[in-house]
Parts: sequence; structure tokens; C-alpha cells
Amino acid sequence: MSYVAPVKDMLFCMNALAGLDQVARLPGFEDAGPETAQAVLEECARLNEGVIAPLNATGDRQPSAWKDGEVTTTPGFKEAFRQFGEGGWQGLQHPVDFGGQGLPKTIGAACSEMINSANLSFALCPLLTDGAIEALLTAGSPEQQARFLPKLISGEWTGTMNLTEPQAGSDLAQVRTRAEPQPDGSYRIFGTKIFITYGEHDMADNIVHLVLARVSGAPAGVKGISLFIVPKFHVQADGSLGERNDVRCVSIEHKLGIKASPTAVLQFGDHGGAVGMLVGEENRGLEYMFIMMNAARYAVGVQGIAVAERAYQKAVAYARDRVQSRPVDGSTPGAAPIIHHPDVRRMLMTMRAYTEGCRAMALVAAAAYDAAHAHPEADARRDNQAFYEFMVPLVKGYSTEMSLEVTSLGVQVHGGMGFIEETGAAQFYRDAKILTIYEGTTAIQANDLVGRKTTRDGGATARAIAARIEATEQALAARSDADAQAVARRLAAARRAFLDVVDFIVAQGRANPNAAFAGSVPYLMLAGNLMAGWQMARALMAAQDLLAHGEAGGPTDAAFLRAKIATARFYADHLLVKAPAARDAIVEGADSVTALALEAY
Repeated sequence: MSYVAPVKDMLFCMNALAGLDQVARLPGFEDAGPETAQAVLEECARLNEGVIAPLNATGDRQPSAWKDGEVTTTPGFKEAFRQFGEGGWQGLQHPVDFGGQGLPKTIGAACSEMINSANLSFALCPLLTDGAIEALLTAGSPEQQARFLPKLISGEWTGTMNLTEPQAGSDLAQVRTRAEPQPDGSYRIFGTKIFITYGEHDMADNIVHLVLARVSGAPAGVKGISLFIVPKFHVQADGSLGERNDVRCVSIEHKLGIKASPTAVLQFGDHGGAVGMLVGEENRGLEYMFIMMNAARYAVGVQGIAVAERAYQKAVAYARDRVQSRPVDGSTPGAAPIIHHPDVRRMLMTMRAYTEGCRAMALVAAAAYDAAHAHPEADARRDNQAFYEFMVPLVKGYSTEMSLEVTSLGVQVHGGMGFIEETGAAQFYRDAKILTIYEGTTAIQANDLVGRKTTRDGGATARAIAARIEATEQALAARSDADAQAVARRLAAARRAFLDVVDFIVAQGRANPNAAFAGSVPYLMLAGNLMAGWQMARALMAAQDLLAHGEAGGPTDAAFLRAKIATARFYADHLLVKAPAARDAIVEGADSVTALALEAY
């Protein structure tokens, strides 16, 4: 089946949960209200449903190819990327001053989900370009911004992030790529970078590599890393392209999934040195690169939601068509479509609830990002920034881990046919696996959650969020219907489990770090589950209120609202209930994680 963008659910999340009307009151976003959001999402849906989604299976079967240093992308990708750029989609949430549309992240995140649902491999190219744009907006000089940003924002050029080396994966202290200063103020770059997404391709006129390297004589470790702009083709002062720079793609990887996305090995400086320009100050490269990494981490979380949505849609379509066995309740005289069977419905509801919960969590986080950057009051900016930063490892870690479960369930719904490549269910499963790995594994996200986001402030941010969740519980408990009462109980139990873990993490963080970090990933999963469940609880109340006041219509019809209530109840009954068990494993099971002697493995 073809992809259908979930515009209705996205708009509901934006309006009922993320507070789009409040985002539109922020300076610079005055034109970004509900009507604009609906128009943008509907136009984005047309491009992704009609142009980009049909190339997804093609990319899996005819992936990018390398020959003599050049990469040819999947047939159709180049033309689709041209349409993407001409439509202004690369610049959707980037500044008007450089040719962007200046829309809030709240709208941009929904559009990002669509392109990733349509074609995960294709979407990786603009994802990395977004990160490069963010880094240059923050740390680039006015001259660098003027030279590179308009072409990146227009989609005429693309960007990359060059961190990893053969001996330096996530441990960037081991980076060996070197930069030698030149009399004219430029640098010559020498080294090898691996796993460079869209490090070479044929879809754009130029590729702007942002490269971590060490200047001669720099301090050891991460304190001696600098960031450089190293374009594929030299860029003249007037913006025209000059000669090819000394950077070459020596190979691309053969991967489990995202096969159409070229993952390049780049060699810098084999013929005298690649010419690079320093971004910001020497030895502050990791600080600048974290801007790209944080943008990319959130975006990868959205990728998890996106591939889960696509897998869910495919599984539902198959379950409606596949006739197998008579229903256990005897509701039909003979064999019926498998969607009649309770366990198939359980799987589909699990897929749906996870996806909708994570979408709501991500869009609420995006609204906090917008407020953190644009709110006129300093206290509001600070509070929203703290909330957003706490949510980033959850959006990235929880949403990508859930995408593995959802895409696996998608294969299971298809039964034996799901294991056959021709049906397409397996591609989503294979594509999803990388999401828990790149831009920082789930464990790295969990270490960030424990170290920077929980113990550093003594759990203050975590407890402040828990207080907001408790207010939602009270609002639910004040309602008389069974759904609200049940969700209130489940949410309260999950919140209490979360607070117990926060207390444990804070207490153990310095005294017994092994105990704190033994439960870091379960803590991330508990926290992500709770945050998504909290948004589903809020969604239940919003849907009930719209139904009660007769406000269904337009993008939120009555059937949609009733389905939202049912999905929220399912989330509480089947997913939130995992939180107390996770609490027990973290708080009471830390010692058993490290009890086995190393030689016994």
C-alpha cells in the first residue's frame, strides 16, 4: 500500500497538546497558527505521498552505488530532491534572512516525520543538512553564513557531519584527523572519516562537510578538537564553485537497512591537504558540533516515529485483506480477515499507541524548543530549554527503541509473508535498527539522561516535570468516566515509579556510579514511556472535551476523537503498566547487573 500522511493526528497533537496557538504568539511566529500549519502539512503530504514514498522500495532494491570515487543515488532520487528543494522544504524552519521560511519547529517536526515515513533513506540527506545549517547559524562567521547558508537552505547544496574515524567511534577524544594552519588563514585537513551519511552523492551541486580535526599543538582529548568547513568544491567569494577540494569518497558501506542512503568513507588530504575554514574558535569544535548532534538526535527520534507509522499502516492494510481462520467468538461463519482476531488487534493497537504517544511527546518537545528560543521572558525561555533538553534523549532513545518493537510487530502481523522481502514489511524492520545506533546509541542517550539531565541538577528538572504530570492525574481523577479514572491510576503509578528511580539515580550517581548506570537504559525507557503516556492522557481529555462540546469537525471528526480515547486507554492499560516493573529492576536489581565475574562470561 502507499503511504498516507497522518495529518489529522499531527494537527490534533499540535493544537490540543503542543499549544500551537501559543507558539503563534511568540515573536517571529505570528503567521504560524493552525491555518498555516494545516496548509503546510497538507502540501507536505502531497509531495511525500506522491513523489518520495514511491521511491522507498526502489531504494532498498536499487541502492546507491559507488564507482571510481563517485556515488550514483537510486533512480528517481535526484529528481525528487530537486522538487524537495524547489518547494522550499529544506528551509522550512530556517531563518528568512537566508532564504528560509522561518516556521517553528512545531510545524517542521511534523513535516520531518512525513518525509521520513515516506522514505527514510532519502530523508537522511536533508536531516544532515539541517544540522549543518544549525551549526553555522550558531558558530559560523557572518562571511561563512553569507557564503554557505543560502545554498544549503535552498537545497542546492547539502551538508554532512564528519565525526567518526576508524579508531574513534563515540569516543571523540580519539580523533586523529589533523588541521595545519596556512598563512592565508585557511587550514589543510588530513585524515579519514567513516560512516558519513550522504558524504558523496549526485543530488546537489556541492557538499559542505563539517569536519572535526585537531590543530597542530592542540591539547589532548576533547579539549583540543576544532570544527572546519571543508566543501567538496571550493566556493569563491561571489558564491560560484571552483575546483574540486582534496576530499575523496573511497567507498560506501553495504548495510542491513537504509540501503539507498550512501554511508561514505571520506579521505581528506591525499593530494596536499583539503582546504578548510575554521568555524568559530580553535579547540571549541566539540561544543559547536554538539549543536548539530542535538538537532540530529531529536530528528532521529522523529525518524523512529516515522518508520513506526509506516509499518503500522502497512500492517493494518494487510490485516484487513488477509483471510485466515474463523474468529474465536464465532462472529462470522467461516474464515475472516485476521483483523478480527484479538491478538492481531492487540499487536495493531500496540503499534498505534506507541506511535501516537511518541508523536505527541515529540511535538510537545518541539513547542518547548520554540518557546526556549523565541519567548520574550527569560524565565520562560529557561524553563522551556530545561524541559526540551530533558526530552531530547527520550525522544531519541525511546522513540527509536519503540520503532524496533513496532516494525517487528509489523512483520509478525504479516506472518510468514512478513519474512519475505517482496511484501515490504521487512524493510521497515531493517531500516529501523540503525536508529538506535547512530547519533549516539541508546546507552549514550541514557548516559546523557543520567549524567547531564538528572544528577547534575539533583533531579530538579525531572521532579518539576513529575509535578506537571501529577496535575494531569488530578484533572483526570476529577472526571467521572471510567476511561479517565483508569488512565489516572496508571499514570500515577508510572509517575511514582519514575520518582523512585530519580531518587535512586541521584543518590547513587556519585557514591556508586555503576549502580546508577546499570539501570540507565531502563530509566530512559521508563521515562520515555511515562512522557508519552502523559501526552496520551492529555489527549484523552482533549478528545473528550471536543466531543462533549460538539467541536468535532474539520481535522478532528467524532470517529477520530473516539479512536483517540480508545488508544489512550490502551496505552495506559498495556504500556504504562510496564513502568513499575522497570522501577523494580533499576532500584532493586542494580547489583545483579555486575555480579558475574568478567572471566565467567
